[in-house]
Amino acid sequence: MTRDNRDDGPGVRIPPPLLYLAVLALGILLGVAYPVHFLPTAVAWPIGALILAAGVALGPLWGIRTMLSANTTVRPDRPATTLVTDGPFRYSRNPLYLSLTLMYAGIGIIANSLWALILLPAVVLFMSLFVIRREEAHLQRAFGEEYERYRANVRRWL
Repeated sequence: MTRDNRDDGPGVRIPPPLLYLAVLALGILLGVAYPVHFLPTAVAWPIGALILAAGVALGPLWGIRTMLSANTTVRPDRPATTLVTDGPFRYSRNPLYLSLTLMYAGIGIIANSLWALILLPAVVLFMSLFVIRREEAHLQRAFGEEYERYRANVRRWL
């Protein structure tokens, strides 16, 4: 459904990819300064690459294409014009954030950085509290009962 009334959007100020990238870089730098390798390199690389590939397939290849096909913005600082409920949005209300989480985890494993993985739950918590909640409030204002039905049938993450 396309919405008719406009509001200022969800009010997200920090671009989520930038947040994930900054915390991942911090974790990898901590790993360089204080190395804690948790997997043999021969195991870390293929596992991390598989998780990274899954994240790329879910987000940039499937999720963003689905949103662009629906003629709505992928930017969380702009108002949504369409409630997207197909593609990966049939299974997760936040497939793009799930994909960022997978890509972060994959890179952290490839880098064999326990520090990066230790910091990941903090990023997910921040996203849940300060990004996703704002987006959900915006979608509720914009799409009302249609969003409530969608929310009742599709989980936030998985």
